[in-house]
Amino acid sequence: MLSCLYTVTTHLCFLSITMADFGEILEAIGGFGLFQKLLLFALCFPNLILPFHFSSVLFYNANTRHRCNTDWILQVGPNLTKEEQLHLTVPMLEDGSFSPCLMYKPVEWNLSAIQDYGLNETTACIDGWVHNDTMYDSTIVTDFDLVCGNANSLRVAQTVLMAGILVGGLLFGPLSESLGRKRATQIPVVLMLIFTVVNGLAPYFYIYVISQFIVGISYGGFRINCVILATEWTGIAQRSYGSCFSQVLSSLGQVVFLALIYYLRDWRMCQFIMAGPIGFVVLYIWLIPESARWLLDRGRTEDAKVLIQKAAKINKSTIPDSLMAKVLSEKPAERKGIKTLFASPVLRKYFIIISFAWAALTQAYFSLSLNVGKFGLNIFLTQLIFGLSEVPVHFVCMWLLEAVGRKACLMGTLIVGGLFCILTVAIPQGNYIAVTALATFGRLLMNGGGSVANVYIQELFPTSIRQTTTGLGATAARVGSLLSPVLAMLEVYHFSIPTVVFSTLTITSGALVFLLPETRCTELPDSIEEAEGKRYLYCTTTALCFLKLWFSSFFGVRPPLGRMNCFMIPKYKILS
Repeated sequence: MLSCLYTVTTHLCFLSITMADFGEILEAIGGFGLFQKLLLFALCFPNLILPFHFSSVLFYNANTRHRCNTDWILQVGPNLTKEEQLHLTVPMLEDGSFSPCLMYKPVEWNLSAIQDYGLNETTACIDGWVHNDTMYDSTIVTDFDLVCGNANSLRVAQTVLMAGILVGGLLFGPLSESLGRKRATQIPVVLMLIFTVVNGLAPYFYIYVISQFIVGISYGGFRINCVILATEWTGIAQRSYGSCFSQVLSSLGQVVFLALIYYLRDWRMCQFIMAGPIGFVVLYIWLIPESARWLLDRGRTEDAKVLIQKAAKINKSTIPDSLMAKVLSEKPAERKGIKTLFASPVLRKYFIIISFAWAALTQAYFSLSLNVGKFGLNIFLTQLIFGLSEVPVHFVCMWLLEAVGRKACLMGTLIVGGLFCILTVAIPQGNYIAVTALATFGRLLMNGGGSVANVYIQELFPTSIRQTTTGLGATAARVGSLLSPVLAMLEVYHFSIPTVVFSTLTITSGALVFLLPETRCTELPDSIEEAEGKRYLYCTTTALCFLKLWFSSFFGVRPPLGRMNCFMIPKYKILS
């Protein structure tokens, strides 16, 4: 029996070492040394700035106490007081206030005739509006007159930014497979710098909208590529750091740009200030290395070797020549692009489930965010609470991802978060404290679930399509966010319908996550076969290798250590 077990374990271990893995290289150079730390900070730092792009569409005062510009009358009555001008040129409403969207039609009379006979024919504002915004000095509402008949244009600006982020993920995901992770990270940053400045200078609303759309594209493209590039250089135990740390900085960015808006109250000035740190990122982004995994997958072994040696030098470690030669000698797998995803029933199942989960939790997150006005707090205080409360969530996620695994974390955030949300319907709506507390906890769980999904989707798919699937998954998430305002419209039929719908979707998607494999403590798959399930042989092989080594030591038979490399376990140190 022991002989059979020895034979089986030897065969399994041999299977695991016949395919050299890039993870062995990472183990040799250090999975999270100085090289990875510098790269992680360089790629995640811009996430501290990205929330600033929402400043123009989040911080505004819809009621600017606006009225039509009627300075035409000053040509015939330059000495009129402001009150006299309004009484002569603006009709009054039933409550005694002046109409915000109507004015009396200008006439070519002298001032005495206007005062004696008055004006009766009204018209929409002809020469724009005068705003009396006491909260902000300048917003897109006041600069582009997004009031009265143009009020819906504000929603257009918000939707265009979200649509741009969606397109960015959809565009730069597949693009990184051909251009590389490095280029697909650098191009969005350059676009972001250019069109952030254009935003601040935009003289007309349509220029602002076009610029905002391109800023959204750069936002979406950078977010997914920076995380992927950091992840592909990071060891197994720290693989979640890229996604979670970027989310931590994004949450802190909400607090920073909140302080900026609070003191400046001018959206154009914020755009110019934001361009400063983005310009700094543009200077150093050209120094970041390409993904060695991607280079190996493309057959560019010499370029990969140079980067690997550079990383080892920075980490002050050495790589055995035999290991380097073994990894570099492997032939890259045939690349079939996105067809691989839909041709494989296993990968197709993984993609549908993880994308559905990501879209459901994002829709729930934004649906809850749309109700911040019901908290009854000042918008600055509300944003401060949201930003600060999200920071510890992602640190907890970093710990839980390694402690309990990806599957349990994603299932827990979706199911528990969905239950928190649906409980808000069961509680009397007059109990604002309980409803707000449940909604806040639900929102925090959905936010944490976003980090988990971002890590999980990268570990489910092979290198050749990892960026494409991540981009498509991020696109599904953005579709969920775009549908949240539409879902909120169902509130006219019953206040509970939106909450019941998005809560049910999150709970259902959480249950479906059970069908996904666990990827904790496994190497990133480099081939389709590994992603479809063969890579999980490593976990079984690991246990059997331990068993083999124990029996070999017990019976005094030294195993062939030179040929064994079972999942890079530090077995030699254990048994020595």
